[in-house]
Amino acid sequence: MELIDLLRELSDAFGVSGFEDEVRERITDLVSPYVDEVKTDTLGNLFATRTGKEEFTLMLDAHMDEVGFMVKWIDENGYLRFAPLGGWDERIIPSHRVEILTRSREKRYGVIGSAPPHILKEEERKQPIPLEKMFIDVGASSRQEAADMGINIGDPLTIHYPFTELCSGYVTGKAFDDRVGCAVMIETARRLAKRELKVNLVLSFVIGEEVGLRGARTAAYQIDPDLALALEGTIGADMPGIPEENQPVRLGRGPAITVADHTIIVSRRMVEALEQAAVTEEATIPYQYKLPTYGGTDAGAIHLSRAGVLSGVVSVPCRFIHSPTSTLRLNDFENTVRLVTRFIEALPDILR
Repeated sequence: MELIDLLRELSDAFGVSGFEDEVRERITDLVSPYVDEVKTDTLGNLFATRTGKEEFTLMLDAHMDEVGFMVKWIDENGYLRFAPLGGWDERIIPSHRVEILTRSREKRYGVIGSAPPHILKEEERKQPIPLEKMFIDVGASSRQEAADMGINIGDPLTIHYPFTELCSGYVTGKAFDDRVGCAVMIETARRLAKRELKVNLVLSFVIGEEVGLRGARTAAYQIDPDLALALEGTIGADMPGIPEENQPVRLGRGPAITVADHTIIVSRRMVEALEQAAVTEEATIPYQYKLPTYGGTDAGAIHLSRAGVLSGVVSVPCRFIHSPTSTLRLNDFENTVRLVTRFIEALPDILR
């Protein structure tokens, strides 16, 4: 599968926090040919494992869930009210199309609406619309009609526009945070499938990162790794109006190595090992540093597991994350795969 097709399949899959079933099923099919064992735990975390020669375990982490919403009320006229699952910027929510997953796993569609500007007071038109004043129109004219469509309180939904290639090597889609990390892990497993590994490799596709690093916490406890590397899609802010010193990462400059964020201060030992993997006599993989201390990742939970885990973070730069139209450059994606693959092949010696 081409990298662009892999990313398309994962981006278009439904997987709001707490409802990762569809994306987990797709990942299972995609990664199974390249590993020795695949299993799912109680919470829905997916573990794909390859056995190495030495008693050393590397946990690769990426979260399957995406930011979304949940139906919290259906009024007598059939309009839906909704609550966020994960962090949203309220400014971008109105007027988008949404995809709703019913209990029968059928998809229903609607539009996020709000009072039109024509009937608002002047001061109201200047302010972002509060989430509690938004609603979803699914075409129902009553609560019963919405129920007949299979829509219930508690159903998850998200804003969804199909994955698209904007121009050669530049793509847009939803859920790049963190389906791009999942894609990096699957492609890394494919490239390593016929190579002998020194270390035990556990690919941990986890649930619930967007609502508090939940899956990573229990996954790390189960795996009990010697080393962990979280793979993410992170904050590409190289755009008009943002000073360079406030741009966490920039597109086209390769994978981003985290030195510190809101959840972890990465050990210098780990940062230097990733740098060493990027720069070899054979070839140099371009990389950058994610400027501290923006955001947070599953590494924040993993490095505190049990007696502590040496952990790091490598990310693919993505503009407009936590929106339905995240964008990335495929060369950054490719170079992230190259860096992670080379890092794994150098373990455990690269840490000594």
